[in-house]
Amino acid sequence: MANSTKLLFGIHMHQPVDNFNWVIKKGVETCYGPFFEVMSQYPEFKFAVHCSGWLMEQIEEKHPKLYSQIKTLAEQGSIEFFSAGYYEPILSVIPSKDRVTQIEMLNDSIKTDFKQEPKGLWLTERVWESSLIPDLSTAGINYTVMDDYHFQCAGFDEEILDGYYMSEEGGAEIALFPINKQLRYAIPFLNVDTAIKTIKSFNRKENSAAIIFDDAEKFGMWPGTYEWVYEKEWLKNFVEAVLADEQIETMHYGEYYKQERTRGIAYLPNVSYYEMGEWSLRAEDTLKLEAFKKEMGQKRYEEEGVKFLKGGIWKNFLVKYEESNRIHKRTLELSKIRESVKKPAFDTALYKAQTNDALWHGVFGGLYLPNLRDNAYKYIIEAEHARYGRKHRLESDQNELDGYEKVKMVMPKFIFRFDAAHGGQLVEFDNRKALFNWQNTLTRRKEAYHQKLLENAPEVEEEIKPVADGIDTIHHANIKVDDELRNAIIYDWYLKNSFVDHISDERFNGDNFRHCNFPEYGDFTNQAFEVELGKESVTFSRDGGLYFPDKEPTRLEKSYTSNKSGFDFTIKLNTKSDGDFSYVLEHNFHFADYELVAINGEPLADEGKFETSRSLQIHDKLLKRMITIELDQPFELYYFQLSTLSQSEEGFDLSVQGVSFAMVVPFSQTLNLKGSLEVSDV
Repeated sequence: MANSTKLLFGIHMHQPVDNFNWVIKKGVETCYGPFFEVMSQYPEFKFAVHCSGWLMEQIEEKHPKLYSQIKTLAEQGSIEFFSAGYYEPILSVIPSKDRVTQIEMLNDSIKTDFKQEPKGLWLTERVWESSLIPDLSTAGINYTVMDDYHFQCAGFDEEILDGYYMSEEGGAEIALFPINKQLRYAIPFLNVDTAIKTIKSFNRKENSAAIIFDDAEKFGMWPGTYEWVYEKEWLKNFVEAVLADEQIETMHYGEYYKQERTRGIAYLPNVSYYEMGEWSLRAEDTLKLEAFKKEMGQKRYEEEGVKFLKGGIWKNFLVKYEESNRIHKRTLELSKIRESVKKPAFDTALYKAQTNDALWHGVFGGLYLPNLRDNAYKYIIEAEHARYGRKHRLESDQNELDGYEKVKMVMPKFIFRFDAAHGGQLVEFDNRKALFNWQNTLTRRKEAYHQKLLENAPEVEEEIKPVADGIDTIHHANIKVDDELRNAIIYDWYLKNSFVDHISDERFNGDNFRHCNFPEYGDFTNQAFEVELGKESVTFSRDGGLYFPDKEPTRLEKSYTSNKSGFDFTIKLNTKSDGDFSYVLEHNFHFADYELVAINGEPLADEGKFETSRSLQIHDKLLKRMITIELDQPFELYYFQLSTLSQSEEGFDLSVQGVSFAMVVPFSQTLNLKGSLEVSDV
């Protein structure tokens, strides 16, 4: 078709591994199903599809009509399939061998099910590092897609980004297609006429391409889009308008790659899309970046600043969130020993654990969604089960790269991990049979979007309604603000692990425990401890101080010794500080269903107190287990449900991340506690 704009149109379909069934069902009913129902009526419209391997498994098994429509469109030549890692890992953060294997797994699945050998790759979360190129080449990939923003960060002007560029690493080559931002914001959000004009604006040269490859979920799952795209027939009208326009030709990426010359050569920095770079920064830096952008002005930013004003890199999430880093480093640990284990069940569990969703946080919940972290740990534990069998061992590592040892206590029923970098605290508490980590909590942190609440913004309408020219994108969606949300913003100054040591006084109570503003005299809560590893036990110790009023030398020593159903522990503290203190032993445990948890025989409340006790009994009715922590001295017990406030696609979510417990024991100068943590079937 002479003097036409080549429309390279693609959609990306993904759901986290083991996501809730209702989410998949909703996706099929509001998005994937209606989309392919419309597209099935126009087989002459050529487009690309990437679907993560796990999601395609769910579609094939539970939604045969949709699967059949996809397969028919593939047979008719409508669809070009793109590959990626089978379980949708971010490729730059998994080892090279695993990258190639996961891509080849999806390649093989596409070849088996749809009779295509994919040559294009969907770059998960558009996280680019040039070190990927040799592995993509090894896996048979010729081209990939990323935002035009990636190119602009390397100095390219927007107006020349209407074709593909070649890049290389160590001689391995790949073609890079820039996804156009104007198209991403027009399709499907603006009216059809505007979208068509945007596509035709790329008719600059004879071989100009209008390139878009975006989340399928924007076509029905995002707020307001189902009504706009299907009930008001935006997609139907759009497809018909494209096919009727002689100046637009739909084309597969592979066709364009074969018949058109490259625009030239490009070397791109480590980068993802702009919002991802913004989210990966610390909250204070995100606010500064937003202020710089506001000061520059939107027009000047788009014309000049986009090349220079940018956020961090994706791997900053592993620095920003210790919980994310821990999951990631656990998968790296498993990957290192994969070839020595040589068990298919281990490999599958490892690859599922590498899915990206629980490792980062932006507008969508990600790390803040407990079920996603649960799913990651489910497969970490499953891999560990295949690795260790019924072995009983105590071992240490420095896999988290912070310079301090982590000690793993492996037992037939449980795996406990302790962290010398953070007070010798319990950081992983795995039930091997249930494939569940009771220590999978999340610390309450400052996030940049909290500023919207703290600035006392007026309440606004939460519902997003179509406007004359279209509907708003998720990045500009209005949010509902109220005092309840503002009051939920609480920040912790230490990580919410277990066996956390505090030195306080008689003023410690349930309210200041919840708000994390109780008096603290010691320096043990968030500091490193020394490690002494024995055959059956591990001892963590710190020579620190009590600051009352000035620093007085204080030594705290904790030992853990495995027993049949958990471990015994001793806590010894000696100080030269003369005063009456309260030693607070804090635990933070996570549960899959908080409505099925009882504390010392009583249903779990939002907060609670037990005057005097020698044991804390936590009944997890869902997993049918009783966690019992006993001390040889009486203690007061306080607890509260640990909740975080996070931004979501529809506003803000208050999510329970665990239950925080404080066992309070009075002492003066010397403390010698003995106790045990045991788990029993109920």
